[in-house]
Amino acid sequence: MSNQIHSDEILIDFYPRFRTYKSGRVERFFGTTTVSSGLDPSTGILSKDILLPLPSSSSISVRLFLPPHPQPHSLPILLYFHGGGFCIESTTSPTYHSYLNSLSLTATVLILSVDYRRAPEHLLPTAYSDSWQALQWLTSSPEEEWLTSYADFTRLFLAGDSAGANIVHQLALRAGREKLGEGPHGSPELRGAMLVHPYFWGSTPVGNETRDELARSKVEWLWKMTASPEMGVDHPCFNPFAEGAPPLAGVGCRRVLVCVASEDVYCERGKLYYEKLVGSGWDGVGELWVDEGEVHVFHLIKPLSDKALEMMKKVVAFLNY
Repeated sequence: MSNQIHSDEILIDFYPRFRTYKSGRVERFFGTTTVSSGLDPSTGILSKDILLPLPSSSSISVRLFLPPHPQPHSLPILLYFHGGGFCIESTTSPTYHSYLNSLSLTATVLILSVDYRRAPEHLLPTAYSDSWQALQWLTSSPEEEWLTSYADFTRLFLAGDSAGANIVHQLALRAGREKLGEGPHGSPELRGAMLVHPYFWGSTPVGNETRDELARSKVEWLWKMTASPEMGVDHPCFNPFAEGAPPLAGVGCRRVLVCVASEDVYCERGKLYYEKLVGSGWDGVGELWVDEGEVHVFHLIKPLSDKALEMMKKVVAFLNY
């Protein structure tokens, strides 16, 4: 009985996202529903899950989405990173599975959705290193049938929403510093990166960002619960404009699309990111897409709304330029 009591003793109560117990057990309160891969009858998209080995001797899962009737070596490749504050959601979430089925069909693109390891079991920067390993595997591995048969490695894109958009920024910067893996199809080309409602912050408000202390503390507490202790609110991974942050001119792709929603607490940061990027001397083309009157990741919450469908058209155009 005493062991049972000890195992159920709460160590960290971060409701409504998660609780951790002294036993090591983690309890998540939403973003836990899953859906299997396979044929989606409404879109004709095929999906499957594969495991990628990591240098740490563990592995992560990646879900692949293949549109109907693919032609050899014709499909752009999209490496996608889900949101959820680095602590909830996954590649198997019905929300992301449905969205990426639709995106794969509408854009005629081969998608790889990365199930990076999450906090609190794996604090940042684990998600960044997992995501980089997925990118390196994608560009160097010749073994995956769908990639070797249908992918066009000269049209590689990164995309993500919220925390996933934060990951995209880190990978695009790293791709500007380090060489991507090279497989049998020649040098891969990272053409573009898409940041949807990016999860960036900082201790000092920018633009019209909220000055409300309670609202700001909620954002900052989420980061503190998911990042290593040395990664404070103004760490460059959370605040790309902080002193000592890597120059945005180092982003290693030709094009960047930043999407923001006016009622999103992170909106001003997304706008500033776009402004700083295009003004940095970066040798690329930046685009900003603003949805007035909408909230954070509204396109996932109400995917059939008029604004979500317009946003989908913009995303498709970006992936097919």
